[in-house]
Amino acid sequence: MSDAMIVTGVTLAYLLVVLWVGLRARGQGGSSLEGYVAGGRHVGVVILFFILGAEIFSAFAFLGTPGWAYQHGAPAFYILAYLSLVPITIWMLGPRVAALGRARGYLTQGDMIADHYQSKGLGMLAGVIGVVALVPYLTIQIAGAGLLFAAATDGLVPFWLGALLAFLVVAAYVFCSGLSGIGWTNLVQGITMIAIAWFLGLAIPERLFDGVGEMFARLQVEAPDHLILPGANGMGWGYFSTAILISAFGGAMWPHLFMKFYSADSGRSLRQVSVFYPLYAYLLVPLLLIGFAGVLVFADAPLARPDTVLLRLVMDVADFSPWVVGLMLSGALAAAMSTGANLAHTAAVVLVRDVLGTTLMRGASERASVSATRWSVLGLSLAAYGIALLNPASLVMILLTAYGVIVQLFPMVLGALFFPSLRRVSVMAGAIAGSLTFLLLDFGIGSPLGWHAGVWGVLANLVVLGVCQALLARQVAARAEA
Repeated sequence: MSDAMIVTGVTLAYLLVVLWVGLRARGQGGSSLEGYVAGGRHVGVVILFFILGAEIFSAFAFLGTPGWAYQHGAPAFYILAYLSLVPITIWMLGPRVAALGRARGYLTQGDMIADHYQSKGLGMLAGVIGVVALVPYLTIQIAGAGLLFAAATDGLVPFWLGALLAFLVVAAYVFCSGLSGIGWTNLVQGITMIAIAWFLGLAIPERLFDGVGEMFARLQVEAPDHLILPGANGMGWGYFSTAILISAFGGAMWPHLFMKFYSADSGRSLRQVSVFYPLYAYLLVPLLLIGFAGVLVFADAPLARPDTVLLRLVMDVADFSPWVVGLMLSGALAAAMSTGANLAHTAAVVLVRDVLGTTLMRGASERASVSATRWSVLGLSLAAYGIALLNPASLVMILLTAYGVIVQLFPMVLGALFFPSLRRVSVMAGAIAGSLTFLLLDFGIGSPLGWHAGVWGVLANLVVLGVCQALLARQVAARAEA
């Protein structure tokens, strides 16, 4: 039996196990919309930890993280920096969101925003922004699965087929089981990918350089620019710092993370999860080590695509057996699939409840909403798969672009939770201005000072919001005088 056949067999066996676990969870959350979307609001600490942790360990983690360490060096540590701040937002926002959801029946960000501001249009705007940001994020997972399959099987399973296989499995158990299927498969996949990440992160430096310490000693001599800012490719402190801020504040605004707050059995469980959440970030360290190993190995023949550094080291350099390569592929697919399941589920819920529910499906029954959500999982996954076939150049840059859009919801959400004086006209104008500013700078004229364009978008958002609040206050004062 050829090596490629062994790798493919191990991986397909893993996919079947995941599919079995996901389908077995069918019915645990109930057949209602609340059961399908929020798991009946009784998800405990352990499952919640792995569900939220899956947002870190994704195709972005297994491919993008070592790719950035290989390409940029020290600036890749922005990932650890922003993940150390995300627990603060979970601690501050999570219990409040969970309590409001339980009391008022919220299932999405748009539900809370529309109810607080008494504006279905504003809830729909939040839904549109959420879907627009989620589809590129889902594309990362599909593209990552395709890259993994094609490289690990030496082309036996091509890019298009590998991506399709992984996400047919995801779509099947999300379609049937909703959040319950996501929770149980994330538990299995979380354990798998954590073990494999640490094994590879320590085994590769040991095989190639006799240990991590020796590897960094060589880096200090042969590639010192990879150990300092601005890094090997000139990423200065401005982009590094603003990328941390956008990722930290935008992280809590992701609909798939936000909606998991509603599923918690209590606010106390969310605070417990936030305390242990950085452990998942700590587990990204071995993946960064793999990227730094690639700096030395491929010094004379740089890779055309940095995101493939892990695959090239495992397949071509470290000389692992095909059984180990199959397990590596399974762990990396676990990362892509666990996050992809959350994204496909959330995007479908947001599309049906916040966008279609206020337009084409106004007044639809709960059964019709559940059915539409299930089919939207398939439709959105197919759309993201089509985009993935375009073979986007950098997984990390796609993710940072998506963060720049989703962070524009931050003032709107804070207003709904903590600042009741903010008016719906103000937050709507701010979100639109911030999103347009970000898109103009990121895809058009370029970002001033080399900062992440999302920061300028947030500043424009806040300025427009403040101006609108001042004008509305002046109108109220003038009416009072009259």
